[in-house]
Amino acid sequence: MFGSALWLTLATLTGLAAGFAREWLVVAAWGAGGRSDAFLVSLFLPEAVRMALAAGLLSAAALPLYQQRSPQAQHDWLGALVPRLLLCGIGLSALLSVGSPFWVRLIGPGLDDSGYVLAAASLQWLAWSAPGFLLHALLCVPLQARSRFVLAGLGSLLFNLPPVIYLTLMRHAATPTGLASACVLGSLLMPAALLPRLLRDGWTPWRLSRAPGAGRELLRRIGPLLSSNLASQGLALLERMVASLLGEGAVTWVNLARKLINLPLIALMSLNQVLLGLMSGTQGDQRLTLLRKGLSSATLLTVPAVAGLIGAAGALVALLLPHQAIDSPLPALLAWFAVPLMFGAWNALLARYAYAAGDTRLPLHCELAGSLLNAVLLAVLPFFFGLIGIAMAAVCGAILTGLLLMRRQDLLKRLPWRQQWLLGVAIMLLAAIVLHPLSDTWLQLGLSSVYGAVLLAGLALWLKPWRAVSA
Repeated sequence: MFGSALWLTLATLTGLAAGFAREWLVVAAWGAGGRSDAFLVSLFLPEAVRMALAAGLLSAAALPLYQQRSPQAQHDWLGALVPRLLLCGIGLSALLSVGSPFWVRLIGPGLDDSGYVLAAASLQWLAWSAPGFLLHALLCVPLQARSRFVLAGLGSLLFNLPPVIYLTLMRHAATPTGLASACVLGSLLMPAALLPRLLRDGWTPWRLSRAPGAGRELLRRIGPLLSSNLASQGLALLERMVASLLGEGAVTWVNLARKLINLPLIALMSLNQVLLGLMSGTQGDQRLTLLRKGLSSATLLTVPAVAGLIGAAGALVALLLPHQAIDSPLPALLAWFAVPLMFGAWNALLARYAYAAGDTRLPLHCELAGSLLNAVLLAVLPFFFGLIGIAMAAVCGAILTGLLLMRRQDLLKRLPWRQQWLLGVAIMLLAAIVLHPLSDTWLQLGLSSVYGAVLLAGLALWLKPWRAVSA
């Protein structure tokens, strides 16, 4: 588990670093203003589709179905679903492109008239990324079933590479349409990179295949997952809408904070994918043992990262955005957005524990309850606390979701959640009180790094997630 997760983490790291570089270059080229806000509003829906698929929306449903078939039946299953998903992707692209004026007004109600025009024009191009995203997600399933996680994990890098190159070359001369075209090119590179490996494994995409019932079977499994993801994306949409009402540049600040927070999540995304593959082939106590090891690993990976981000938030902003971020709300926003990471990491693994048993509905009900609380608080907290109210609402929703997932699966007394959560909260508070207020950039960065390293070593000695755990 750890070897596969490590290599997938390294592969995903480059993609997420490229994604942050893309956002950083957008701000460097256009500033944190209306133009950047307009493009980020147009990118919201395509990026939501990509991130949902990268987080396992399709693979969580498709991987158990693929693994239960014989080798020839697997090829037939894949060949039968490829044209169907391609048509779905084209239909989704047409829906987003034709309705772009409506979508951008829904996502960014605070944009001005020129911002709506820029955002709609960009979305008309960005919408055509959907077919590439869907094909890549489906073609990753055979690779994940054979424990070839690294090639599948390069999708984020392949998508972000063309826009990063475009922004690096064009700088201030970059246009929203040109950047959107580069993103579409990246979406096509994603599935194209997987084809050689699949061809060597014996799949022949030009041969017509039939797999009766495969589409209906996948739809039944993916339905609850899709509903859960729509709820999550709905919250992200609500965040974007609320931010657009809090003043010019607010959307850009929220987006940058989200991108920085995604960097510590790379190991967790890798762990989720690997653990799902392992738990799908086990039952009973063996599956619970894997879950306990996975949760200990999640705590080990998130708590030091969260503490370091909270402590060094001001230093990171000063180093990465020395001009655009002066006197910005980004340091406080980044620190608050780091808090839900630990709870979200547990939630993802608890949901996959249910997915491995073929139950995709139970996590949906728990996540919907947490999302509802998050949405209610989003309508209140940001107007009292500003941008950090968005992160506060996310914390409350994540905690409720985690408690419900454990309660509904009878895990509250079988998992050490109290000890690990309370320790995590204490560590975060210490970083917020002692390290976050420091004004010296290098002192803050150095002390936060040391704090994170000491926590990583201490938690590793305590949790030891690599050892055998009794269920």
